Amino acid sequence: VQLQASGGGAVQPGGSLRLSCVASGSIFRFYTMGWYRQTPGRQRELVADINSGGITNYADSVKGRFIISRDYAKNTVNLQMNSLTPEDTAVYYCLAKLGSSSFWGQGTQVTVSS
Repeated sequence: VQLQASGGGAVQPGGSLRLSCVASGSIFRFYTMGWYRQTPGRQRELVADINSGGITNYADSVKGRFIISRDYAKNTVNLQMNSLTPEDTAVYYCLAKLGSSSFWGQGTQVTVSS
């Protein structure tokens, strides 16, 4: 599986960004898809994920602000990020997981600053 992430950038506090991740392959629908983020000196942490049935899971820090969704027809998982704060600044990574196999996309930088 190859993952191509896009949509990062710079935004002011309170703003919004939408990240997208396109997956190759015909079995996208079976994967749990997720977004993780990492800042320097810290471990990569889960932001949100969505399983093959569409059930979502969010980190407490983003609940009510971020929405993860997937488009089975386009092999895409999206992360709508609203009410961004400087604490959301990080490199965001897309993950596809099936059983014991995990695949990472390249990171996309999100910077929230005034």
